[in-house]
Amino acid sequence: MKIARIETFHVPPRWLFVRVEAEDGCFGWGEASLEGHSEAVDGAFESLRDRFIGSDPRRIEDVWQVAYRGGFYRGGAVLMSALAGLDQALWDLKGRHYGLPAWEMMGGQVRDKVRAYAWIGGDRPDDVGEAAAARKAQGFSAVKMNATSELDYLTAPRFDDVVERVLAAQAAGMDVGLDFHGRAHRAMAKQLAKQLEPLGLLFIEEPILSENPEVLAQISSQVSIPIALGERLYSRWDFKPFLASGAVDIIQPDLSHAGGLSECRRIAAMAEAYDVAVAPHCPLGPLALAACLQLAGCTPNVVLQEMSLGIHYNAGHDLLHFCANPDVLSPVDGFLPIPTGPGLGVEIDEAAVRKAHAEKFRWRNPIWRQEDGSFAEW
Repeated sequence: MKIARIETFHVPPRWLFVRVEAEDGCFGWGEASLEGHSEAVDGAFESLRDRFIGSDPRRIEDVWQVAYRGGFYRGGAVLMSALAGLDQALWDLKGRHYGLPAWEMMGGQVRDKVRAYAWIGGDRPDDVGEAAAARKAQGFSAVKMNATSELDYLTAPRFDDVVERVLAAQAAGMDVGLDFHGRAHRAMAKQLAKQLEPLGLLFIEEPILSENPEVLAQISSQVSIPIALGERLYSRWDFKPFLASGAVDIIQPDLSHAGGLSECRRIAAMAEAYDVAVAPHCPLGPLALAACLQLAGCTPNVVLQEMSLGIHYNAGHDLLHFCANPDVLSPVDGFLPIPTGPGLGVEIDEAAVRKAHAEKFRWRNPIWRQEDGSFAEW
């Protein structure tokens, strides 16, 4: 068996799908979405085609090693997202070839379902009480929302509105994770985390940007709230210092950014050795979510799964838009069942994907500024 073609598709709202086909017609799908940088990731596939067309798609680990190590320059968001999409597609192809789900090939099933959580609020969170009640009606028991809008390096700590939003969501019966989104600089992050401590949060996410690990360690030593981080880390080597420092309680690798199913399985195993839980980051499309569920199916320390159903980014094309079998990615009583179909377990409407790709959808995140005109983290 040899790879005959590797195709990429730009589809709305902000996804990059990958399709790998073998000479015998066997195929697999993956997702290499890197929000706002799809064109760069697409460009990275030029070298992957040169290296792997004609290779055996079943030799997934060999492909991964060559793709990661064989180009001399390693890591980073763009290269690892491209590798992630290719890796997912190879697991999907191999599973279809042998008639097995990816979790079966990676050691077998450890759970039947995984607890899911959904987003409420938007980039600048508002009206979360009503939104939390709506998620409750959908069967969810947990939600995540942004903690704040833009924050300057230093302002007077007026966070009553943040506390009120958390309490409103909890009053609707929800467990709450709060995403700082890397918007808080050191001085503000310490104060906000301290004020939130009595609220009984599931976690606080990215209380500080991951390029400041020493600050994260300080915050971790000052508060007891579980700290989550990892969507902007791209390999086991990126995660290693955070695990070794003991500063994180939950890691959030993104299976479309961090080298795919293969690498995230290794990252999760590393985390298990440090008694750290895994809650994969996934505000993305159906293939990314399907890959996450394959990971959950065979990985003991996965505890939560983010999903983008109804997220504010998905205007016009929601999570299940390109799925031919949407039931496999639909939550049931707040849980996502582990798919049992071959490969990633999701069927993609190829005709719809090709039609959408013809328009080459483009997405960019907004640029925010402070009152004085300086740049603000989005």
